[in-house]
Amino acid sequence: MIFVRLFLLFTLIPIIELYILMRLGASFGVEITLLIVIGTGILGAYLAKREGAAAWFKIQREMSSGRFPGNELLDGFLVLIAGIVLLTPGLLTDITGFIILFPGSRYLIREFIKKRIKKMMNTGRSNISFFIGG
Repeated sequence: MIFVRLFLLFTLIPIIELYILMRLGASFGVEITLLIVIGTGILGAYLAKREGAAAWFKIQREMSSGRFPGNELLDGFLVLIAGIVLLTPGLLTDITGFIILFPGSRYLIREFIKKRIKKMMNTGRSNISFFIGG
């Protein structure tokens, strides 16, 4: 089941992204489409750097206070994922990356991940397919 999900992830998303970029190029022209892709890349890199640095400083602050930086580590991981997703050309991946980068939505994603991890710990199941929802 996890293989099917990963297969769909790595085949359908690029096909959808390509379709959107082709439609955008047909509607607005290649130059505008390239500017959008490059612009979202530049903005995404800036935001990922800023949010990554903020997460790093929060991790350091928590550790210097003698506390385990659990939330901060998850935030840093999510910012890393957002940066990776933003490197992928396409509007859907860019939108996903930007959603992850914004602190409010990242908080909701982080809390969802924490609930999944707690559920894994309580049930004793620790495989990735349980975490993904399989």
